[in-house]
Amino acid sequence: MNVSIVGATGYGGIQLISLLKSNPNYKITFLGGNKTAGARWNDIFPFVNLQNNLLIEEINTNKIAEKSEIALLSLPSGISSTITPTLIEKGLKVIDLSADYRYKSLDRWKEIYSKESNIFKRNDYELCEEATYGLSEINQDAITNSRLIACPGCYPTSTLIPLIPFLTQGIIDNDGISVDSKSGTSGGGRDPKQDLLLAECGEGISAYGLINHRHTSEIEDILSSISGNEIELIFTPHLIPIVRGMFTTIYCRLKDPGLTSEDCKTLLESYYRKYLNIKILPVGVYPSTKWVRNTNDMYISLNVDKRNGRLVILSVLDNLIKGQAGQALQNLNLISGLDINEGIEFTNIYP
Repeated sequence: MNVSIVGATGYGGIQLISLLKSNPNYKITFLGGNKTAGARWNDIFPFVNLQNNLLIEEINTNKIAEKSEIALLSLPSGISSTITPTLIEKGLKVIDLSADYRYKSLDRWKEIYSKESNIFKRNDYELCEEATYGLSEINQDAITNSRLIACPGCYPTSTLIPLIPFLTQGIIDNDGISVDSKSGTSGGGRDPKQDLLLAECGEGISAYGLINHRHTSEIEDILSSISGNEIELIFTPHLIPIVRGMFTTIYCRLKDPGLTSEDCKTLLESYYRKYLNIKILPVGVYPSTKWVRNTNDMYISLNVDKRNGRLVILSVLDNLIKGQAGQALQNLNLISGLDINEGIEFTNIYP
């Protein structure tokens, strides 16, 4: 299967190439990147060596369509929407890692991404409605039959996978859910930013985007859609001085305070029994971001506070793999008719 990677020189694109370059199921046939167009891949990234040493080209939908059947778009929000309609019209399948098609309502996207909507004048309402939300373990059947997949963000992935089983089974209250997430600096992208300088973020932890972070609405929309109830929650993201990794803590209230930690663990084990990369830990064992570095795995642990009937859930993932490129590869496998985890058995880098 021939694939194009557009936005190849960002962290997401580099990770996609690293995952796919030796995968026998796929051949990378086009690399798109306007800033580095005209350079050979191996000249810029010799540490992610491509055997065919492709030329990085300006983004051109005709060339993408000529050279590939599937396009992986790792572009800033707004830009994907400028080429996706044309690629779909030309018969390609598209896996988009940006937020452009995560909302069924384009008007909702324009509200949340108001800065981008002022730059990119969109009217692709039907494609927004058609797109499948690419949370691989939750929407596997729909993804398999989709031509446009909107991959979730890393924060939503770390939150939705632990929460969905409890909400769909009516185990926890819809109200009072609180999410505390901590991300490594690579989640901010590869373009230089003052707050990501070592002198700014090193040796410290800082919160940002309180109350109005963009991913709050994404998480709420998906939970509301899947559970059939209107969900509002508190989401607080933090920046921590590590390169890659995400640690999310979720607080919620059990409807039946008599449920034990073992009961809740059994529910998660049953829900994700088919997915080897979702690992449910024994009660009392708590994960570390080091466990998932350079893997597509996600570790989940939980405990019930019997004093007040609250459930505390912990999850860890690598924000560049399960939170981004690895999940895109899972979706690529699904639309290609392969097993969801084909080619995603990676070796953890520990310690």
